[in-house]
This record gives sequence, C-alpha cells and structure tokens, in this order.
Amino acid sequence: MDLAADTTKRRADAWAWRFVFTALSFALFGVGGLVLRIFVLPVVMHWPAPLEVRRRRARRTVGKAFWLHSQFMYRTGVVTYQFEGLERLGRPGQMIVANHPSLIDVVFLIGHVPDANCVVKHSLWKNPFMRGPICVAQYISNDGSADMLERAADVLREGQTLIVFPEGTRTTPGQAPVFHRGASAIAVRGASIITPVFITVEPTTLTKADRWYHVPNRRVQMRFRVGDDISVAAFSGEAPAPIASRRLNEHLHRLYARERQA
Repeated sequence: MDLAADTTKRRADAWAWRFVFTALSFALFGVGGLVLRIFVLPVVMHWPAPLEVRRRRARRTVGKAFWLHSQFMYRTGVVTYQFEGLERLGRPGQMIVANHPSLIDVVFLIGHVPDANCVVKHSLWKNPFMRGPICVAQYISNDGSADMLERAADVLREGQTLIVFPEGTRTTPGQAPVFHRGASAIAVRGASIITPVFITVEPTTLTKADRWYHVPNRRVQMRFRVGDDISVAAFSGEAPAPIASRRLNEHLHRLYARERQA
C-alpha cells in the first residue's frame, strides 16, 4: 500500500522527468565548466583592458553561466525558486552571509549577483570542472589561513561585494546552521554592511548525504529571502576585533535560529 502510494506521488510530480533532467543538469554543469575554462574565459581575460575590467568581465561571464544553469533547472521543472529582496544585493563593500542547505544554492546566488566575489571551498581548486572559472573570477579560497581573512577583508575595503557561506560546508538537514567565526572576523575587518540571506530548500536535496540520483518525490522549491542589513559598527565599536567577531557570530546564530523557527 505504501509502495503504491509512493509510486503514485512520483508519477503525479513527474519524478521520471525530473530524474532525467537532474542527470542532464549535472552533465551540463561539468561540460559547461570545461567549455568556460578552455574556450570562453581565456578570450575574456586576454581581451585588452585594465585588470579590474577583465576581472569584472570574468565574474559576469561565470555569473551568466550560473544564471543560465539555474534557468535550465527551473525551465525543465527540476526546481522552482523565488528571490525576495534581490535588489538589495550587490552593493559596494557589502558582505552577503548565507546558509548552505544544498549544493545548488551557490549556483543560484552567484548567478543572480554576478559581480560579487565569493569565498569558496578550497577543494574546488582541484576540481577540473570548477578550477578554471573560480581562478579566473579571482574568488577566494577558504584555506583557513590568516592570509585568507585579510584577502577577504581587502576586497570588501576595495568596494567589492563578497558572498560568504559561514558554515564552510552544507547544512545538516533538521539542524540549525553552525557558523565558523571566520566570516564574522572578515566582516569586522572590512565590511561596510552585512546582509543575511536565508535559504530554504523543500524537500531537502543535494545535502552532504545525497547523491545526484537521490531525486525527491516532490519538485524542489527554493526560497532566497534577503534579511535586514546588519551594521558592523554596532558590534565592533570600541571592542577589539576578536571580541567583536565573537559577538557578531553569536548574533548571526540567533538570527538564523529564529528564522528556522518562524
């Protein structure tokens, strides 16, 4: 009885269709990464212009590729998604902080804020499909070093937008995000403003425990809600940087805990 009901639910929400296009999404992402690395980005980076202009071109190219990939997943029915407050993202010196419930939320966020810098997982530098795009876009490797914190703070002081996933890995389903203090340390050193983005993915998909073929019975719904800006000065003030970053990190934990309970 339960098996029959499960089969009916799958058919009702086009499970087989979504399975096929989920597989195609992963294949296209890999092929697209190689095409960008070998054919597109070398042209973008070597076309004559000041270094800053070439970097901006590279990021917009990567962002456009991510946007197109998100649209492929959306148009083929693999996922639905909505942004609330997208127009408030991408400001100079803004640090965007987000939780990380799924592998694909990064694609959607960078695809919709294409000029932003991003702190990305160090292991991606060894990924043949991602190494080219992230190197050319000059994203920052999360290698855990003190130099990384300073590099990230520097780009904020230069007026770039920076996307950070403070967990450093994907959120465990059913649990509140656990943020490392590195994101807060970057913020108190260089950010003019912090803007939280609350990401929900229902049903859960592509968590650390999932493989690409673990396609949910229901179509995945993603929601990106942009929260209120957080003043860095309210936490730094006269406090030393370590104390300020601890206070800010505790505030972010409370903020995301409240959002999860809402």
